[in-house]
Amino acid sequence: MAAVDDDQQFEDEGDDLPIGTGSGRKRLFSKELRCMMFGFGDDQNPYTESVDLLEDLVIEYITEMTHKAMEIGRTGRVQVEDIVFLVRKDSRKYARVKDLLTMNEELKKARKAFDEVKYAGV
Repeated sequence: MAAVDDDQQFEDEGDDLPIGTGSGRKRLFSKELRCMMFGFGDDQNPYTESVDLLEDLVIEYITEMTHKAMEIGRTGRVQVEDIVFLVRKDSRKYARVKDLLTMNEELKKARKAFDEVKYAGV
């Protein structure tokens, strides 16, 4: 019975989120999505409605993945391993996640090495 109550709670919370192209909604990814759309062959200035629709889809996907990750991992926390677990069966997403995580580690090492050289020289 508790699982039904939890599911109902998530559905009720979702009703409060502004969905659509309401004027009161802050657009988080518009600039990046416009650039991505142009990079994938759209016009340099795509229609605002197209960008808004794509952003709604992105926000919905992120929300769903976050809820799923919260269910499978430690309660109330989302960890990288949870996201990797969720995308493990989608080879393209899994490969991209691995690439991004590897690049993140390389950047951390490079920053650390740069900071060591910077402070050693002082």
